[in-house]
Amino acid sequence: MDTSPEPNTPVESGRGVWCSLITVTYNSASALREFWGSAGTPPDGVEWIVVDNASTDGSAELARSLGARVVQQTHNLGFSASNNVGLTTAQGRFIGFVNPDIRVDFDDLPRLLSIAERDRAIVSPQLLNGDGSLQPNGRGFPFLIDKVKNRLFNDDRLHDSYLLYATSGERKVCWLMGAAVFGLRADIDLFGGWDDHFFLYYEDKDFSLRAWAAGIAVEVVSGVTWTHGWARETTSASATPWKREFSSMAKFYRRYPEFLLSRGGAARRHPQIQRAVFGTAR
Repeated sequence: MDTSPEPNTPVESGRGVWCSLITVTYNSASALREFWGSAGTPPDGVEWIVVDNASTDGSAELARSLGARVVQQTHNLGFSASNNVGLTTAQGRFIGFVNPDIRVDFDDLPRLLSIAERDRAIVSPQLLNGDGSLQPNGRGFPFLIDKVKNRLFNDDRLHDSYLLYATSGERKVCWLMGAAVFGLRADIDLFGGWDDHFFLYYEDKDFSLRAWAAGIAVEVVSGVTWTHGWARETTSASATPWKREFSSMAKFYRRYPEFLLSRGGAARRHPQIQRAVFGTAR
């Protein structure tokens, strides 16, 4: 039985914009057509803002035809900076940062809002792979060794420690993949939004950790499931994505060196995350 709170009055039709969805595009026409083309036009009270980073494949024009308000950039600002551009133009009090390769269900937005308000949390749907299997968009502490194990070896031992899923209710996590991230505008403003020192990669870890530090929880919602295409740039032959990833990795671990060290040290540095996510204090 669904016991989530009823959505507040401001989400009702005809009351102005209450939710702003922000999507960053860079030559994303194929993903927009596949994933957003089936979503339909955003309903009353929901605006869709696309920040396009000088795409050459018609992404901006396609987004407009699908119902988006497009903010066009003259060059590629990167994911974090572009999200912040969208945030400055957003009118809603509930903000969603949603990738081009996410299949959105607008009917789920009131539920996400109600949970974000109830728990004072940054929230995300439980994402699914294309075959319907669970995708671990919730994660534990971002230890570099766990990231390497997951990328290279797909280590099953990382389940419930680094790879986290919400199978019932809401599951608190250390950080959320940046593909679909929602929060109240006031909460996001409190911890400063996205850090544009990260052009791409690791910005989602930093975003979530700063939310926790500001007293705002981070959760995956099991009752809302959206499909995510999840195309990694670093699977391509180009060296550019790898350079960006290593640059962001260096910035991140300089800022959070505890994730290069022992698990006990990270738990002591982030006791609120340790208790909320793992239920123990090391």
